[in-house]
Amino acid sequence: QVPLVESGGGLVQAGGSLRLSCAASGRTFSSYGMGWFRQAPGKEREFVAAIRWSVGSTYYADAVKGRSTISGEGPRNAVYLQLIFLKPRDTTVFYCAAGLQASSVLDFPAGYALWGQGTQGPVVS
Repeated sequence: QVPLVESGGGLVQAGGSLRLSCAASGRTFSSYGMGWFRQAPGKEREFVAAIRWSVGSTYYADAVKGRSTISGEGPRNAVYLQLIFLKPRDTTVFYCAAGLQASSVLDFPAGYALWGQGTQGPVVS
C-alpha cells in the first residue's frame, strides 16, 4: 500500500495557480518533515519544497522560490504545496515524501523514507 497519496493537479493557464495536497494513507508513522519533488520525463527527480515540523522551517528550490508555499499538518502527515505564476515548465509529475529521521536532509531524495506514487501536477498551457 502506498503510504502517501497526492492530489490536486489539473489544467491551468500560464500565470495561474494550483494547490497540491498529500496525505498519509493507511500506514501509521511519524515524520520529522515532508517535502515535494517533481520529475519531468527523462529527467531526474528534483527538489521543489520541504517543511521541517519541529521548527516550522521551510525550504524551496530556486526554480519555485517566491511563487510557492509549502504548508502542512505534522501530526496528520499531510503537506500542501501552493504554486502561483505557473509556467509551462511546471508541467511535471509531482511527488510528496516523508522523512522519518530527525537528521533527514530534506532537499535531497535520499532524505526521505516514504513516497507517494506521484500525481500529474499542473498542466500549464
